[in-house]
Amino acid sequence: MKPQITIGICARNSAKTIAYAIESVIAQDFPHKLIEIIFVDDGSKDATLKIMKMFASKMNIRSKIFSSEWQGLGKARNTVIDNAEGDYIVWLDSDETLDAKFLKAQISLMNQNPKAGIASAALRMVSSGSLLLTLDMIPALVEYDTQDWAKPAKLPGTGGATYRVIAAKQVGGFDEGLSGSCEDIDIANRIRQKGWSIIRGEGKFYETHGNLTTIFELWRRYSNQGRYSRRLYKKSSVFFSLYRMNPIAGFLAGLLYVYRGYKMTNRKIVFLLPFLFFVKMTAWFTGFTKT
Repeated sequence: MKPQITIGICARNSAKTIAYAIESVIAQDFPHKLIEIIFVDDGSKDATLKIMKMFASKMNIRSKIFSSEWQGLGKARNTVIDNAEGDYIVWLDSDETLDAKFLKAQISLMNQNPKAGIASAALRMVSSGSLLLTLDMIPALVEYDTQDWAKPAKLPGTGGATYRVIAAKQVGGFDEGLSGSCEDIDIANRIRQKGWSIIRGEGKFYETHGNLTTIFELWRRYSNQGRYSRRLYKKSSVFFSLYRMNPIAGFLAGLLYVYRGYKMTNRKIVFLLPFLFFVKMTAWFTGFTKT
C-alpha cells in the first residue's frame, strides 16, 4: 500500500536525541502502513547512522536510509523530496518530537485545504531543567501561537511543518547553496509565490534546540544562524531588515516579548528576555558580518 505521509528526518551527529524523535513517530495514532520514514545521515561522526539502522530493522514502519559525506541541509532535504512516496512530507528534526495525534491532525487539515502547500505546526515546550532552554523557547512559543502565516513577511521553518510534495517539487525543492540554515525560509517563499497558501497547523510538536544548556551553545547556535543567513541575504535582501537584526534592536524586541511571554507562561524568567535577545542578536550579527 502506498504511504500517505513521508517523515523526513535529516540528521548529523544527533546520537543524543534522534531516538526520541523516531520513537515519537512510532507512537503515532495513525495507520503505520500509511507512513514511511526517510532518514538522511549527513556525514555523522557519531552513532547517528547506527541508531537509524537499528530502528529501521525493528519498527513496523517502512523506511529508507541515505548516508553520505556532509553535503548540507538543502541537499539532505532534497534527498527526502526525491524519494518520498507520500503525498505529504512532515519534517522532523532530530531534536524534535511529535505528539501522538500529530499526523492525524496535520493530514486531516491538509486534505481539507487542497490549495495549502505548507501547514505549520503548534510548538509546545518540553519539561526541561535548563532555564536557558526554557527562556530561549518562550519567544518561539509566542510566535507560533500568534503568527499569521498569510502575511507576506511571515514564513514558517521546516520544524514540524507539513509540505505537500507536489508543491515542493514544483519549485525545484530546496536551494542546495543555502546549507545549514535558511533553506526553509527560501523554499516557503517560492512555494507561496507559486500560488500555494501557507496555513496554521494544529498538530503539536516539541523542540529542544539541541538540549541547549550553556551560553556558549547559545552563542554558537545564533552565530551559525547569522552566518548562514548571509547566504540567503545575498540571494535576496527581502528576508531580513538589518536595522532589526542588531543587538540594540534585539534588546527592544525582548522587551516586547516580556508581556506576551509572561501572560502565556506566568514565569518571572521572562523578564530576562531583553538580555537574552541582546546576546542572541550580538551572536547573530557577529556571524552575519563574518566574511
